[in-house]
Amino acid sequence: QVQLVESGGGLVQAGGSLRLSCAVAGVTLSSYTMGWYRQAPGKQRELVATITSGGRSDYADSVKGRFTISNDSAKNTVYLQMNSLKPEDTAVYYCNARGLTVVHFSPVNYWGQGTQVTVSS
Repeated sequence: QVQLVESGGGLVQAGGSLRLSCAVAGVTLSSYTMGWYRQAPGKQRELVATITSGGRSDYADSVKGRFTISNDSAKNTVYLQMNSLKPEDTAVYYCNARGLTVVHFSPVNYWGQGTQVTVSS
């Protein structure tokens, strides 16, 4: 019943832009952290960017200055604006949401199924 709905992945040329969206459906969270992780073939999953319900954001060094994470608390949605894309950004991008449910204050941790981002050289 709880799903992280991801959209925006695709194929783009180097130097182009892409915008990812992730909405948490079926639950409302408070004191949350939402973010994006990515995994390329043969590599470990790595943090790309996170944002908290308090507005604090964090970025991997490799994407600072190029990617921007933002959120819409009313819609439990997080966005990742990716500019100046490079071939090394090619990976499956996973959305993550962690926090407390509003009704029962239960800790939860949800993952999306991933969306493919491919940057051609």
